[in-house]
Amino acid sequence: MLRGDLYYAFTPDLIQDRKECARACRKLNTAVEPTRRELAEIWREITRDQTPLPPKAPTEEEDEALLDDYPIVEGPLKMDYGYNVSLGKNVFVNANSTWIDTCSITIGARTLMGPGCSFYSGTHPLDHRVRNGTRGPESGKPIVVGEDCWLGGGVTVLAGVTIGKGSVVGAGSVVTKDVPEGVVVVGNPARVLKKIVREEENDAA
Repeated sequence: MLRGDLYYAFTPDLIQDRKECARACRKLNTAVEPTRRELAEIWREITRDQTPLPPKAPTEEEDEALLDDYPIVEGPLKMDYGYNVSLGKNVFVNANSTWIDTCSITIGARTLMGPGCSFYSGTHPLDHRVRNGTRGPESGKPIVVGEDCWLGGGVTVLAGVTIGKGSVVGAGSVVTKDVPEGVVVVGNPARVLKKIVREEENDAA
């Protein structure tokens, strides 16, 4: 599955993995005013991350500061496996995200995303005779989003796509191919609209 080869998704082990991920996602989706630590703990459970959190600080304010670099993921969200998703430091994921993590989905540090973003690393054969409904094989390709990106609300990123560092994807765009560093892309399929100019360069102009 991770190599991008054809595989069968409806085998007992993968069905069980998806059920376990769904249970962990429900914890996030039903949490009422969770603390930063509770969010981090639930996210670790969803992604099966065994790295321990730092010891709890005496006050909630100090504890939140201690976890400041940990990603913030708003519920509700839908995810298949969880263990194929990796978020960098200080990432923010708004509500209603969808993650088809057949293959790895990697999000770089300080990347922000609006509500309703979707990442589809899975795909199916084009030939219906091979595809064969739930009895046929499927495959996937990794998705990589670089550091310091901004994805507007409702963005969809397809299998095999890499989005370069510092780029911006306009709301509602569908990203079907790689995006260079430092550009704005919009549309379906997403196309380069302009190069991003550094603020100080803009001010100097």
